Amino acid sequence: MSEQFITDVADFDPHSIPLEEIDPAQPHLFAADAHWGLFERLRNEDPVHYTPSGPHGAYWSVTRYEDIFTVDTNHGVFSSARGITLDRQAAPREPDREYTEEEIKAYEERREQQGPFSMFIAMDPPTHDEQRATVSPVVAPPNLKKLEGTIRERAANILDSLPRDETFNWVEKVSIELTTQMLATLFDFPFEQRRKLTLWSEIFTGGKGAAHLSEEERGAEIMGCLAQFTELFNQRRETPGEFDLITMLAHGESTKDLKPMEFLGNLVLLIVGGNDTTRNSISGGVLALNENPAEYEKLMANPKLIPNMVSEIIRWQTPLTHMRRIANQDFQLGDKTIKAGDRVIMWYVSGNRDERHIENPNQFIIDRQRAREHLSFGFGIHRCMGNRLAEMQIRVLWEEILKRFSKVEVVGEPKRTESIFIKGYTDLPVRVHPV
Repeated sequence: MSEQFITDVADFDPHSIPLEEIDPAQPHLFAADAHWGLFERLRNEDPVHYTPSGPHGAYWSVTRYEDIFTVDTNHGVFSSARGITLDRQAAPREPDREYTEEEIKAYEERREQQGPFSMFIAMDPPTHDEQRATVSPVVAPPNLKKLEGTIRERAANILDSLPRDETFNWVEKVSIELTTQMLATLFDFPFEQRRKLTLWSEIFTGGKGAAHLSEEERGAEIMGCLAQFTELFNQRRETPGEFDLITMLAHGESTKDLKPMEFLGNLVLLIVGGNDTTRNSISGGVLALNENPAEYEKLMANPKLIPNMVSEIIRWQTPLTHMRRIANQDFQLGDKTIKAGDRVIMWYVSGNRDERHIENPNQFIIDRQRAREHLSFGFGIHRCMGNRLAEMQIRVLWEEILKRFSKVEVVGEPKRTESIFIKGYTDLPVRVHPV
């Protein structure tokens, strides 16, 4: 079973697979929201689990909260320097056939030829620290305070423009639009061209918005992304902007002379990090409240719960399912010995439902105690740089929602992304009910 994809998820039983054959990196399970039982079984029976072969090759799955924390905070042993996702080295995902080692190797070589994106999140110190420090001021508290007014104004405009008395896709009209507007602001990117950022993010993550593009068209868009940002980079080098990410990169000592693929890699990181994660938590929050009507009533009765609710939404959603590391040396984790060179996957989506650390983890509780103790932002030197910005965007949006609507009602089944990395939504049909 580890060498196949699970395609029939309707009656999927996580106990039907021999433990040694479990491969949790199954996009069909995530698309159907049917992965929970598999991770619960791993947490209980084999929390540090080895998958010896399959579409993604050999890797370790770390599924409990404390073990994930151990890996994430030990960057000396567990390196990010060779990539942060399991998916980037995956073979073509065709569930109805098996792949030879030669085919997998050839595919990986093709991916490398397209350009190994070098980004600071996929680096170790000291380069990681230097490049991260260059752009981190954009999300420092003083700048966040300045940005809050902009976010509130845009959230208000978006919500005021929503159709009344008809069903619409919340993902498209609210989640994507708000985060894309914010991303354009952070880059000081031409505002009227902001949906290019959405498309490029979809290309980098394999999202729905880029599904219609051929490989050649995707490649052309990626090169177009690099070309446009290179032009902005050169402009900001000569004429700095007020306080934007491109100006910071153009004038930072560790980033002003980046090679094209290094520059592109950091663009990918900033675009995806500033877009997909927040937008999917925005959609996930609406869905969670609808699935838990008592919590929605609790929110309406006490809007002061919004900040705590935001943390619970981010835990509940876990917009990035995992991060990958490479072991630099042999390491004992639990009762398993991880060998030097092994790939290690920290399944945040599993750790955030670990009953050993989180009480009633499968319940959505907006006034949960210690709600911020989730794994969604990671830990250690690679902890999400934009975590406070993400929290602020979601908080402000819900403050503005409650001013206008007694309920954002989900009126149809959500459509989820078919991805083992981005845990999100492509469609969430809703109707809004004005106050």
